Amino acid sequence: MIFEHEIPSGSKLYFGQSAKVKREIEFVSAEMLDNFGFEEIVTPLFSYHQHESFDDKRPLVRLNDDENHEVTLRADSTADVVRIVTKRLGRSTESKKWFYIQPTVSFPTKEQYQIGGEIIDGGFEEIAKITTMLLKEIGAEPVMQIANIRIPHLLNENYGVSLEVLKSMHVEQIMAADLPWIEQLVRLNSVSDLNDLSVFPDDIKAELEKIKEATEKVEYDNMVISPLFYAKMRYYDSLTFRMFEDNALLATGGIYTIDGVEAAGFALYTDECIINKMGRE
Repeated sequence: MIFEHEIPSGSKLYFGQSAKVKREIEFVSAEMLDNFGFEEIVTPLFSYHQHESFDDKRPLVRLNDDENHEVTLRADSTADVVRIVTKRLGRSTESKKWFYIQPTVSFPTKEQYQIGGEIIDGGFEEIAKITTMLLKEIGAEPVMQIANIRIPHLLNENYGVSLEVLKSMHVEQIMAADLPWIEQLVRLNSVSDLNDLSVFPDDIKAELEKIKEATEKVEYDNMVISPLFYAKMRYYDSLTFRMFEDNALLATGGIYTIDGVEAAGFALYTDECIINKMGRE
Protein backbone atom coordinates (compact mmCIF):
# COMPACT_ATOMS: atom_id res chain seq x y z
CA MET A 1 0.00 0.00 0.00
CA ILE A 2 1.32 3.44 -0.98
CA PHE A 3 0.22 6.24 1.34
CA GLU A 4 -0.85 9.61 -0.02
CA HIS A 5 2.11 11.40 1.53
CA GLU A 6 4.78 9.03 0.20
CA ILE A 7 7.16 10.03 -2.58
CA PRO A 8 9.10 7.59 -4.79
CA SER A 9 12.58 6.52 -3.69
CA GLY A 10 15.21 8.67 -5.42
CA SER A 11 12.95 11.68 -5.92
CA LYS A 12 13.62 14.99 -4.17
CA LEU A 13 11.70 17.00 -1.61
CA TYR A 14 12.98 20.32 -0.25
CA PHE A 15 11.35 22.24 2.59
CA GLY A 16 12.35 24.69 5.29
CA GLN A 17 16.12 25.01 5.63
CA SER A 18 17.01 22.68 2.75
CA ALA A 19 14.79 24.67 0.34
CA LYS A 20 16.41 27.90 1.56
CA VAL A 21 19.95 26.53 1.07
CA LYS A 22 19.03 25.24 -2.40
CA ARG A 23 17.73 28.66 -3.41
CA GLU A 24 20.86 30.38 -2.04
CA ILE A 25 23.23 28.05 -3.89
CA GLU A 26 21.35 28.46 -7.16
CA PHE A 27 21.13 32.26 -6.77
CA VAL A 28 24.83 32.68 -5.98
CA SER A 29 25.81 30.39 -8.86
CA ALA A 30 23.54 32.19 -11.34
CA GLU A 31 24.94 35.58 -10.31
CA MET A 32 28.55 34.42 -10.64
CA LEU A 33 28.02 32.71 -13.99
CA ASP A 34 26.25 35.81 -15.31
CA ASN A 35 29.27 37.88 -14.22
CA PHE A 36 31.55 35.40 -16.03
CA GLY A 37 29.69 36.12 -19.27
CA PHE A 38 27.38 33.09 -19.36
CA GLU A 39 23.83 33.25 -20.67
CA GLU A 40 21.14 31.05 -19.14
CA ILE A 41 19.33 28.26 -20.96
CA VAL A 42 16.61 25.86 -19.82
CA THR A 43 16.41 22.83 -22.09
CA PRO A 44 13.31 20.66 -22.67
CA LEU A 45 12.66 17.81 -20.27
CA PHE A 46 12.06 15.58 -23.30
CA SER A 47 14.80 14.71 -25.81
CA TYR A 48 15.26 12.61 -28.95
CA HIS A 49 19.03 12.22 -28.62
CA GLN A 50 19.90 11.34 -25.01
CA HIS A 51 20.84 7.77 -25.98
CA GLU A 52 23.82 9.09 -27.96
CA SER A 53 25.52 10.29 -24.76
CA PHE A 54 25.40 7.06 -22.77
CA ASP A 55 27.27 3.78 -23.18
CA ASP A 56 24.70 2.18 -20.89
CA LYS A 57 21.23 3.22 -22.02
CA ARG A 58 19.35 1.39 -19.26
CA PRO A 59 18.99 4.49 -17.01
CA LEU A 60 17.03 6.35 -19.69
CA VAL A 61 13.31 6.83 -19.03
CA ARG A 62 11.60 6.24 -22.39
CA LEU A 63 8.35 7.69 -23.72
CA ASN A 64 6.81 8.38 -27.14
CA ASP A 65 5.75 11.59 -28.83
CA ASP A 66 2.47 12.15 -30.69
CA GLU A 67 3.91 10.51 -33.82
CA ASN A 68 5.14 7.53 -31.81
CA HIS A 69 8.82 8.54 -32.07
CA GLU A 70 10.80 7.49 -29.02
CA VAL A 71 11.79 10.27 -26.64
CA THR A 72 13.51 10.10 -23.28
CA LEU A 73 13.43 12.28 -20.20
CA ARG A 74 16.49 14.49 -19.77
CA ALA A 75 19.18 12.36 -18.10
CA ASP A 76 22.05 14.65 -19.14
CA SER A 77 22.03 18.36 -19.97
CA THR A 78 25.37 18.82 -21.74
CA ALA A 79 24.63 17.26 -25.13
CA ASP A 80 21.24 18.95 -25.46
CA VAL A 81 22.70 22.38 -24.57
CA VAL A 82 25.44 22.05 -27.20
CA ARG A 83 23.10 20.77 -29.92
CA ILE A 84 20.40 23.39 -29.25
CA VAL A 85 22.88 26.27 -29.12
CA THR A 86 24.84 25.27 -32.24
CA LYS A 87 22.06 23.80 -34.39
CA ARG A 88 18.71 25.28 -33.33
CA LEU A 89 19.69 28.76 -32.12
CA GLY A 90 22.47 28.95 -34.71
CA ARG A 91 22.92 32.44 -36.08
CA SER A 92 20.44 33.99 -33.68
CA THR A 93 23.08 34.09 -30.94
CA GLU A 94 26.80 34.72 -30.78
CA SER A 95 27.20 33.60 -27.18
CA LYS A 96 29.50 30.64 -26.58
CA LYS A 97 28.96 30.45 -22.82
CA TRP A 98 25.75 28.96 -21.44
CA PHE A 99 24.62 27.85 -18.00
CA TYR A 100 21.62 25.90 -16.76
CA ILE A 101 19.95 25.16 -13.43
CA GLN A 102 17.68 22.14 -13.84
CA PRO A 103 17.19 18.52 -12.80
CA THR A 104 17.99 15.33 -14.66
CA VAL A 105 15.88 12.19 -14.39
CA SER A 106 16.93 8.57 -14.80
CA PHE A 107 15.45 5.10 -14.36
CA PRO A 108 13.94 3.91 -12.17
CA THR A 109 13.19 7.05 -10.09
CA LYS A 110 16.37 9.11 -9.71
CA GLU A 111 15.97 12.88 -9.72
CA GLN A 112 19.16 14.98 -9.58
CA TYR A 113 19.37 18.76 -9.59
CA GLN A 114 22.38 20.29 -11.32
CA ILE A 115 23.99 23.66 -11.93
CA GLY A 116 26.09 23.43 -15.07
CA GLY A 117 27.89 25.42 -17.70
CA GLU A 118 29.13 24.77 -21.22
CA ILE A 119 31.66 26.81 -23.20
CA ILE A 120 31.81 26.24 -26.96
CA ASP A 121 35.51 26.12 -27.94
CA GLY A 122 36.33 26.35 -24.23
CA GLY A 123 39.42 24.98 -22.51
CA PHE A 124 39.99 22.75 -19.51
CA GLU A 125 41.76 25.40 -17.44
CA GLU A 126 38.90 27.90 -17.73
CA ILE A 127 36.12 25.47 -16.86
CA ALA A 128 38.04 23.94 -13.94
CA LYS A 129 38.80 27.36 -12.44
CA ILE A 130 35.15 28.46 -12.74
CA THR A 131 34.04 25.29 -10.95
CA THR A 132 36.47 25.79 -8.07
CA MET A 133 35.39 29.43 -7.69
CA LEU A 134 31.70 28.48 -7.59
CA LEU A 135 32.32 25.83 -4.96
CA LYS A 136 34.45 28.18 -2.88
CA GLU A 137 31.70 30.80 -3.02
CA ILE A 138 29.26 28.33 -1.44
CA GLY A 139 31.83 27.33 1.17
CA ALA A 140 33.27 24.12 -0.29
CA GLU A 141 36.91 23.47 -1.20
CA PRO A 142 36.90 19.76 -2.12
CA VAL A 143 39.63 17.59 -3.60
CA MET A 144 40.00 17.94 -7.35
CA GLN A 145 40.80 14.69 -9.16
CA ILE A 146 42.12 15.12 -12.71
CA ALA A 147 42.03 12.33 -15.28
CA ASN A 148 42.48 11.86 -19.02
CA ILE A 149 40.13 9.44 -20.75
CA ARG A 150 42.54 9.03 -23.66
CA ILE A 151 44.78 6.92 -21.41
CA PRO A 152 42.23 4.11 -20.86
CA HIS A 153 41.47 4.17 -24.59
CA LEU A 154 45.15 3.89 -25.47
CA LEU A 155 45.59 1.02 -23.02
CA ASN A 156 42.75 -0.75 -24.78
CA GLU A 157 43.67 0.11 -28.38
CA ASN A 158 47.47 -0.25 -28.24
CA TYR A 159 48.17 -2.55 -25.28
CA GLY A 160 45.25 -4.96 -25.16
CA VAL A 161 43.84 -4.00 -21.75
CA SER A 162 40.09 -4.64 -21.70
CA LEU A 163 38.01 -1.49 -21.66
CA GLU A 164 35.48 -3.23 -19.43
CA VAL A 165 38.23 -3.93 -16.89
CA LEU A 166 39.27 -0.27 -17.03
CA LYS A 167 35.69 0.97 -16.67
CA SER A 168 35.19 -1.12 -13.55
CA MET A 169 38.69 -0.29 -12.22
CA HIS A 170 39.65 -3.89 -11.46
CA VAL A 171 43.15 -2.96 -10.31
CA GLU A 172 44.41 -6.55 -9.99
CA GLN A 173 43.39 -7.36 -13.56
CA ILE A 174 44.95 -4.13 -14.84
CA MET A 175 48.19 -4.90 -13.00
CA ALA A 176 48.20 -8.36 -14.58
CA ALA A 177 48.79 -6.84 -18.02
CA ASP A 178 52.21 -7.80 -19.40
CA LEU A 179 53.50 -4.24 -19.46
CA PRO A 180 56.68 -3.25 -17.58
CA TRP A 181 55.32 0.18 -16.68
CA ILE A 182 51.70 -0.67 -15.80
CA GLU A 183 52.32 -0.75 -12.03
CA GLN A 184 53.85 2.73 -12.11
CA LEU A 185 50.82 3.98 -14.06
CA VAL A 186 48.36 2.45 -11.59
CA ARG A 187 50.21 4.01 -8.64
CA LEU A 188 50.22 7.57 -10.00
CA ASN A 189 48.21 9.64 -7.56
CA SER A 190 49.83 12.91 -6.53
CA VAL A 191 50.82 15.79 -8.77
CA SER A 192 54.48 15.24 -7.82
CA ASP A 193 54.27 11.70 -9.30
CA LEU A 194 54.22 13.37 -12.74
CA ASN A 195 57.71 14.83 -12.38
CA ASP A 196 59.42 11.85 -14.05
CA LEU A 197 57.48 10.19 -16.88
CA SER A 198 60.47 8.63 -18.65
CA VAL A 199 59.35 5.06 -17.91
CA PHE A 200 56.20 5.35 -20.02
CA PRO A 201 55.87 4.83 -23.81
CA ASP A 202 55.47 7.97 -25.91
CA ASP A 203 51.71 7.75 -26.44
CA ILE A 204 50.93 7.33 -22.73
CA LYS A 205 53.56 9.88 -21.79
CA ALA A 206 52.00 12.51 -24.07
CA GLU A 207 48.61 12.15 -22.35
CA LEU A 208 50.19 12.24 -18.88
CA GLU A 209 51.93 15.46 -19.91
CA LYS A 210 48.49 16.95 -20.60
CA ILE A 211 47.43 16.10 -17.05
CA LYS A 212 50.64 17.64 -15.70
CA GLU A 213 50.12 20.83 -17.71
CA ALA A 214 46.51 21.05 -16.50
CA THR A 215 47.53 20.74 -12.84
CA GLU A 216 50.00 23.60 -13.31
CA LYS A 217 47.53 25.91 -15.06
CA VAL A 218 44.52 25.34 -12.82
CA GLU A 219 46.58 26.24 -9.72
CA TYR A 220 44.37 24.51 -7.15
CA ASP A 221 45.97 23.42 -3.88
CA ASN A 222 43.96 20.28 -3.09
CA MET A 223 44.58 18.20 -6.20
CA VAL A 224 45.21 14.53 -7.05
CA ILE A 225 45.41 12.62 -10.33
CA SER A 226 43.69 9.48 -11.55
CA PRO A 227 45.09 8.54 -14.98
CA LEU A 228 43.00 5.35 -15.29
CA PHE A 229 39.61 6.88 -14.47
CA TYR A 230 37.04 6.30 -17.21
CA ALA A 231 34.30 8.94 -17.51
CA LYS A 232 30.91 7.33 -18.17
CA MET A 233 29.70 9.97 -20.64
CA ARG A 234 30.50 9.00 -24.22
CA TYR A 235 31.34 12.53 -25.41
CA TYR A 236 34.37 13.05 -23.10
CA ASP A 237 37.56 12.48 -25.09
CA SER A 238 40.43 14.00 -23.10
CA LEU A 239 40.90 15.77 -19.75
CA THR A 240 38.20 15.43 -17.09
CA PHE A 241 37.90 16.30 -13.41
CA ARG A 242 35.82 15.30 -10.40
CA MET A 243 35.57 17.14 -7.09
CA PHE A 244 35.03 15.27 -3.81
CA GLU A 245 34.56 16.22 -0.18
CA ASP A 246 34.68 13.13 2.03
CA ASN A 247 32.76 10.58 -0.06
CA ALA A 248 30.42 13.10 -1.71
CA LEU A 249 30.84 13.95 -5.40
CA LEU A 250 30.15 17.69 -5.64
CA ALA A 251 31.11 18.40 -9.25
CA THR A 252 32.42 16.96 -12.50
CA GLY A 253 33.61 18.43 -15.78
CA GLY A 254 36.04 18.32 -18.65
CA ILE A 255 36.57 18.86 -22.35
CA TYR A 256 34.58 16.97 -24.95
CA THR A 257 33.38 16.77 -28.55
CA ILE A 258 29.71 16.53 -29.57
CA ASP A 259 28.77 16.33 -33.27
CA GLY A 260 32.16 17.77 -34.19
CA VAL A 261 31.78 20.70 -31.76
CA GLU A 262 34.63 21.01 -29.27
CA ALA A 263 33.60 22.39 -25.90
CA ALA A 264 34.25 22.34 -22.15
CA GLY A 265 31.72 22.03 -19.38
CA PHE A 266 31.00 21.28 -15.74
CA ALA A 267 28.12 20.26 -13.50
CA LEU A 268 27.65 20.95 -9.79
CA TYR A 269 25.47 18.34 -8.10
CA THR A 270 23.12 20.59 -6.19
CA ASP A 271 21.81 17.94 -3.81
CA GLU A 272 25.31 17.02 -2.60
CA CYS A 273 26.24 20.70 -2.31
CA ILE A 274 23.16 21.32 -0.14
CA ILE A 275 24.03 18.44 2.20
CA ASN A 276 27.64 19.65 2.35
CA LYS A 277 26.63 23.23 3.19
CA MET A 278 24.01 22.25 5.77
CA GLY A 279 26.55 19.99 7.44
CA ARG A 280 28.81 23.00 8.08
CA GLU A 281 26.06 25.27 9.42
